Amino acid sequence: MDRTIVYPGAIPLDTDILNINRNVMVGLGALSAAVFGTGMVADGLGCAPTVPAALTVTVAPGSITQFGPVDANAYGSLTASQAEQIVKTGINLDPVTFSLAAPASSGQSVNYLIEATFSETDTAPVVLPYVNAATPSVPYSGPDNTGGAQNTMRIERVQLQVKPGAAASAGTQTTPAVDAGWVGLYVVTVNYGQSAITAADIITLPAAPFLSFKLPQLRPGFSAMQVFDLSGSFVVPAGVGQVRVKVVGGGGAAGYHATLPGAGGGEGGTAIDIVTGLVPGQSIPVTVGAAGVPTTSPGNGGAGGTSSFGTYLSASGGSGGQGGTATLFATAGGTGGIGLGARIVQGGAMGCDGITIACRGGDGGGAGRGRGASGPVAGFAATGFGGGGGGGGTTTSGGNPAGSLGGQGAPGIVIVEY
Repeated sequence: MDRTIVYPGAIPLDTDILNINRNVMVGLGALSAAVFGTGMVADGLGCAPTVPAALTVTVAPGSITQFGPVDANAYGSLTASQAEQIVKTGINLDPVTFSLAAPASSGQSVNYLIEATFSETDTAPVVLPYVNAATPSVPYSGPDNTGGAQNTMRIERVQLQVKPGAAASAGTQTTPAVDAGWVGLYVVTVNYGQSAITAADIITLPAAPFLSFKLPQLRPGFSAMQVFDLSGSFVVPAGVGQVRVKVVGGGGAAGYHATLPGAGGGEGGTAIDIVTGLVPGQSIPVTVGAAGVPTTSPGNGGAGGTSSFGTYLSASGGSGGQGGTATLFATAGGTGGIGLGARIVQGGAMGCDGITIACRGGDGGGAGRGRGASGPVAGFAATGFGGGGGGGGTTTSGGNPAGSLGGQGAPGIVIVEY
């Protein structure tokens, strides 16, 4: 960071002080850029109903950063510095209150957008004393003794404004678009006949650039997790731009053979990757592969379903174990699924073949797999995500061997860390 040098006995110049101020601002801007990046970041600025309750809301003190020129206009005797860019911080030390209005027509609602931007202005005009060379004991009033006031402060603030949307039937009203150069922070909904704002009427926009963590809460890597054992959607949280995802396909069911032990179902595949370039508020469909279902008559077990995280990565389910009525020496285990679209892809374990000589069904593939049964007992269902079902056994005596039902596979899973 640059520092001004002064010397004993030298006549002080106004630029000595101005350069100190500018150099400190540049140094703090470099530190802000290293911590926050060059995108706009907001801190504080919480929005809440006023007390006592009314159709008013208050935005608390806070700050906002924005990348821009060092000085868009001349700063005292220093010329403008528009080509050199830094991160600058606007700070509000006092709350800002906004008054809202309810729609005039019954059954209507309106959305108000509260948006913010960085603001830099020159203010605090004062009539300054100037040196009167002719009569030093009688200073001039203002430059050239004109009596004119001059701004004495260049202030950097968070500029806030409320933008009303169009009133419409409740539930159909839309939020107005954020203006260029601004960022949306909150949406406040007001209904016809409403006389006071409540906290439930205020929603933080998912894309609002609030700090997700402060220094004491920062931890290396990913610190939060959302687990999907049923299909749904992952909504990217505020402040999140990348996630680590693990996708496991559903496990296949075991086969059911008329006269032989059934074969175990294959394990679902696995895909693991870090997905980048996400936007807060973005909704990503998540599919969890279903468990393979065993057949109730002799035949191959059902395959497990494919799991996926949007179009980013997926993992297919394991195949069902072999069964049926054909004369075979042994039934073959189902093949495992496979991960797709990720940097780490893994094939699921194959289910075990039925063991004819032992009258025992084949174990399912993978961790948490279903165990194959011995004797005239149905195979065991898988208990771990993506595991294959175990094959049923056969009768151990008599001249007419009979097989048993196969076990069900286990559903897949999708794990998202951020």
